[in-house]
Amino acid sequence: MVLRMKISLVLFYFFYFAIVGVYVIFLPTVLADFGYTKAQIGIIFAAAPFMRFLTPFLFKRFITLDHVAFLVSLIVTLASTILFLITIEKFWLYLASNLIFGAVIGISLPYVETIALYAVSKEQYGKIRLFGSIGFMGIALWLGKVLETPNEALYYLIFLACITALFGTSVVYFDRHITTDTAKNNHAFALRSFPWFWVSIFLMQVGFGGFYNFFTIYEVAHGFSLETVSWMWSFGVICEIVMLYLQGPLLRQNLLLVLKIATFATSVRWILLYLTPDSIYMVFVSQSLHAISFALYHTAAISYIFMIYPQKRLAQQFFLGIAFGLGGAIGALLAGQIYGESMFLIEAGITLLSLAALFAHTYKNQHDTRGLRP
Repeated sequence: MVLRMKISLVLFYFFYFAIVGVYVIFLPTVLADFGYTKAQIGIIFAAAPFMRFLTPFLFKRFITLDHVAFLVSLIVTLASTILFLITIEKFWLYLASNLIFGAVIGISLPYVETIALYAVSKEQYGKIRLFGSIGFMGIALWLGKVLETPNEALYYLIFLACITALFGTSVVYFDRHITTDTAKNNHAFALRSFPWFWVSIFLMQVGFGGFYNFFTIYEVAHGFSLETVSWMWSFGVICEIVMLYLQGPLLRQNLLLVLKIATFATSVRWILLYLTPDSIYMVFVSQSLHAISFALYHTAAISYIFMIYPQKRLAQQFFLGIAFGLGGAIGALLAGQIYGESMFLIEAGITLLSLAALFAHTYKNQHDTRGLRP
């Protein structure tokens, strides 16, 4: 059963993050081709994250994140990608489609993450999760070569959503065998128990806003082809994959220290993109830091949250909601307004504020966190 469960998780991660790859890497340029302004692109890419932020509050009060909610989220994700194709030429209708997409895409991942964390150690988690990175990289390389018209990216998005729904259903079988987490104590979940930690992960993702939504546009504007930028994305993901495979020993250290190092490395990454945007060598150096600023940071963060909250599924939903949801939404809106030569300098400053919040969290909770080493 363990092998079948790992295969199910691998397939889900692979196709789920292939969807993310199309959405993050190629849809900004698709929208630019359809005549969207930078501000409109920022608004569009704030919509889905904003819905990811709102969704956990509904689950805290009214809904249980169980296999039914998971299956519904897969079906509606597919339906929303079809709506993308129908509505993309109308800003407000396309915005509505993104709101639906964001609401449901933020349900399926926390459900699967909790099953994975229950089933395997945090050291082994990375070796399963890395297949999501492979899916992300694979679609980046493929579409960077073959994409010819804007609508083709939408066709790929629909196809991947369909495949993800098919393979995602196999994960449900392992829910009753692996997890014991229920929603009966969700009302006791409190963000205020660790306020500075949540502020930190929020600011960290605000600082990613320019990268996720404008990196492709930014580097194309500095003279690189779309195919070259696809390789830049892919190189970052290769570094991410290597880190996910090898990070086990690092996760046996103090997780808060790991998070602080990863946050500082991220600020250095944005400084490099600000100083040397037209140097292919330095851009690839900055992309190598994706191993730390995403792979190591993400695993350390979800592992830390998994330890400190008993409401584990809801805690993972709030992580996705506050970080990639609210942080992603504000980051996209901000990036749409500050896009230009100074964008990554500003985002480096925001990331340093995230680091300061982590130190505040450590100071406030120093007695509680002494025993929270893996």
